[in-house]
Amino acid sequence: MEENLYQIFQRLKAALTMFEKPTMVPKIDLDSRYELWSQKDVVINGRRRREVFFAALIIQSNYVGFYFMPVYIDTSLKEVFAPELLKLLKGESCFHIKQLDENLEKQISDALCKGYDLYKQRGWI
Repeated sequence: MEENLYQIFQRLKAALTMFEKPTMVPKIDLDSRYELWSQKDVVINGRRRREVFFAALIIQSNYVGFYFMPVYIDTSLKEVFAPELLKLLKGESCFHIKQLDENLEKQISDALCKGYDLYKQRGWI
């Protein structure tokens, strides 16, 4: 199972790295953990921030955790997720990925695009 989780991690990491831009950079890039942050001075709810968390992947004991902050920031994004992806959402912003087929991989890629657009609209990228 571990090798399978590593393969899932690598496939999802490839999807995330497509969003690396001059202002979107990996803060952590390891074999079992990857975090993508927007490195831009912004003001959110009256607080200055130098960076904004976008998404992360972490290999856990029996799943790959896909942490996706745009869904936490704008919960209406949940309404556009396909049911297969939405049923993997545990808590506010973490998806537990145990199996990854092409359909689910496309749903995650679509969610990443929507999240990126949300950050762009808010001026966070």
